[in-house]
Amino acid sequence: MQTSDSHAMPPTTGPCAFPRGLTWLFACAAGMSVANVYYAQPLLDAIARDFAISHAAVGGVVTATQLGCALALVFLVPLGDLVERRRLMRVQVLLLVLALLLVACVRSPTLFLAAMLLIGLLGTAMTQGLIAYAAGAAAPGERGRIVGATQGGVFIGLLLARVCAGAVSDLTGWRSVYAGAAAAMLALAAVMWRRLPGVDAGRSGMGYRALLASMFVLLRRHRVLQVRGTIALLMFAALNVFWSALVLPLSAPPYGFSHTAIGALGLVGALGALGAAGAGRLADQGRGQRTSLVALLLLACAWLPLALMPLSLWALLAGIVLLDLGGQAIHVTNQGMILRSDHEAHSRLVGAYMLFYAIGSGLGAMGATLSYTQAGWQGVCLLGAGISVLALLFWAATRGLVPAQIAGAGR
Repeated sequence: MQTSDSHAMPPTTGPCAFPRGLTWLFACAAGMSVANVYYAQPLLDAIARDFAISHAAVGGVVTATQLGCALALVFLVPLGDLVERRRLMRVQVLLLVLALLLVACVRSPTLFLAAMLLIGLLGTAMTQGLIAYAAGAAAPGERGRIVGATQGGVFIGLLLARVCAGAVSDLTGWRSVYAGAAAAMLALAAVMWRRLPGVDAGRSGMGYRALLASMFVLLRRHRVLQVRGTIALLMFAALNVFWSALVLPLSAPPYGFSHTAIGALGLVGALGALGAAGAGRLADQGRGQRTSLVALLLLACAWLPLALMPLSLWALLAGIVLLDLGGQAIHVTNQGMILRSDHEAHSRLVGAYMLFYAIGSGLGAMGATLSYTQAGWQGVCLLGAGISVLALLFWAATRGLVPAQIAGAGR
């Protein structure tokens, strides 16, 4: 059911071209939403000092945020298939503003952790909800391109969050990061209020409890979700093997890089956002399987220059570009294939797909520290390369299980 806003855009149901300005809005909104989840990572030292807690205990900030992310995937993201998406986005962005202001003002460590959980919950719900929203608003022939652009915004927002948070904190303190983020999200809310389109399709009509149960039915029965989700699990595990272990050698002699400098290396991966948009267009053209093959090869080949890091930092930079290009291209291709069907279940499909991401990321991070402890940087690279090759072999073994009309097999 549409809202009564006389100034809102008309429902998007036809095959008309997706407006460029609306594409930018989805990309910027998704990037700003996900950034809130990652602002805390470079601020942990300052937060520990402010609340007079140990460095070991301050790790609970990241834990609380990630717990909120996991809860959002299961309990909030599927709501996009039940509640009118424009109204849902408006409520979530205003609640996120309140959570950000609470973090900026609170003095109790317990309340602070609760507020960080809310930021993880609402930031993730908005980010993934916007991807499903964009997919539902786009015509089938341009869905991959629009999802790719939105995912590119997510990737850039994630990268810039750490760098911007560190810079702002150095100038005006860590609390100003969240106060500024609240102001930015409030400005975004004003734009979203006027510009977000209504989408008639994509409403399930079932109750909330049945909606949540149906997401796990999708996990059990949706073959494309199973195949592409497993590829995503392996890909995200490989990415997190690298990013979780990178700080260990670079912060030690002979490099001795600061955490800010190490975080800035992630900006090199911004080229991955360009690959994400290109992968979306190729998926629209029915070249999903060919794109998957190239992306998985890039992911596997990236580990050779990464292994040469002790000899050359230029090799490290080249490896980062290859790794993120491959990873982002796979991610967008996966989403394009999964969201090509079951229009009424887009939000649940996004939530279910990102559960594979959460599992892969956690396993990769654990494997990174273990392999570095046992075999150093070369052990990390061997583990990452092994996971990447496994993803390539799994794709080769299962490519025939994805329907040709979804995968574009043979093109």
